[in-house]
Amino acid sequence: MRTNVAYTRRSVIAGSAAMAALAVAEKGRASVPQARKFKRERFVEDCQAAHGDGGMAAVQEVLAAAVSDHRAVLDGLGEPTSAGFDVLLHSPALTIFAAHWTPQMNLLPHNHEMAALIGIYTGREDNILWRDEPEGLRAHSAACLFEGDVVALPVDAIHSVSNPLQRFTGGIHIYDGDFFATERSQWNPETLAREPSDGDTIRAMFARENERRAGQCGGPA
Repeated sequence: MRTNVAYTRRSVIAGSAAMAALAVAEKGRASVPQARKFKRERFVEDCQAAHGDGGMAAVQEVLAAAVSDHRAVLDGLGEPTSAGFDVLLHSPALTIFAAHWTPQMNLLPHNHEMAALIGIYTGREDNILWRDEPEGLRAHSAACLFEGDVVALPVDAIHSVSNPLQRFTGGIHIYDGDFFATERSQWNPETLAREPSDGDTIRAMFARENERRAGQCGGPA
């Protein structure tokens, strides 16, 4: 009987220790923060509210917070598969879209005629910044944007863009106005001569880029 009682007591002690360890483990799991999800509708709402309260500076804070978890943004928006725009918001006051660059895509010098924000959530975007001087267009600086990086471009900014990687790059672009309806300028990449540009011109560039990639890959982009 004594042997049975001793065995029972040891079982109770072991069982109590196991339950205590399980409780600690459950408490630890409960204290681990859940992975943040990127929801495009909520992101747009937050950007609009920030824009109304504090302009593009406030919107930049929203964008920076979002792409700080760039994997969540990628999960929310999906992997880019072709050059183009995934438009989240198009309004007279604000335009938001995810821009997709194909591997090793180049975009010639261009302006926006409005303040802009860019936040990279996958890949990399290399920018050359230009000045339109009396002697012509001149490069003056460069900026490499990696995943999680955000840059603010002023109204008079001129930049060209390259994706140096062998995979797609995706970035959230936010513009202080109607990006697609605004007449802008671009500069010939060889002569640097100024040319007119607008939303349709940019769409045609992306279409040509997808054709180029389809030719390289032997099928649709």
